[in-house]
Amino acid sequence: MATTKTGERKLQILQMLATMLEQPKGEKITTAALAARLEVSEAALYRHFASKAQMFEGLIEFIESTVFGLVNKITEQEENGLQQVQAIVVMLLNFAERNPGMTRVIIGDALVNEDARLQARMNQFIERVELAIKQSLRVAATQSQANEAEVPMRANLIVNAVIGHWHRYAKTGFTISPTAGIQPQLGMLLR
Repeated sequence: MATTKTGERKLQILQMLATMLEQPKGEKITTAALAARLEVSEAALYRHFASKAQMFEGLIEFIESTVFGLVNKITEQEENGLQQVQAIVVMLLNFAERNPGMTRVIIGDALVNEDARLQARMNQFIERVELAIKQSLRVAATQSQANEAEVPMRANLIVNAVIGHWHRYAKTGFTISPTAGIQPQLGMLLR
C-alpha cells in the first residue's frame, strides 16, 4: 500500500471502523478483522491508536463535534425556541440516518464488551443533547410557547423519543428510517 500520512491513516482506520459498524448483524469487531479490511497488520493499527478503545473514542469525538457544532449553528440561526427543538431533533435523526455505524455507537450496541468509559461518555453525550433541548425549551418559555415548569420533563420525553428512533433504526438493520413519522410526533411533543 502506498505511504500515507499519519492523520490520513488514522482517518482511514476510523472510516473503516464506522463502515464495519454498519453491518446489520452487528458482530463484534476485532482489531484483526479491522486490519484485514484495511490490508494492514494489527501492529500498523497500534501505531496510530494505543487500543481499540482509542479508536472508538475517535468515533465518539467525531459524533460529539459534529452534533454539537450543528446544535450551536441551529441555536445561533433560529430565534424561535420551538423551532430550535424541532431542528435539533430532525438533525439528530438525520445524522443517524447518514451515519448508521455511528448510530450503533450512540445507542451503545457497538460498545458492548468494550471499555466502560466509552459507554459513560455516550451517556454524557445524551445528557448534553437533553441539556441543549432544555435550553431551547426555556427560550420557548420566554416566548410564551412553552410552560417553564414542564421544560425538564418535556426535554426528557423528546430525548427518549429520539433514542427510540435511533434504536428502531439500528434494530431493524437500518431499514426503517429514523425520521419516519417524526413530524407528527414532534407536533404532539411540542404542543
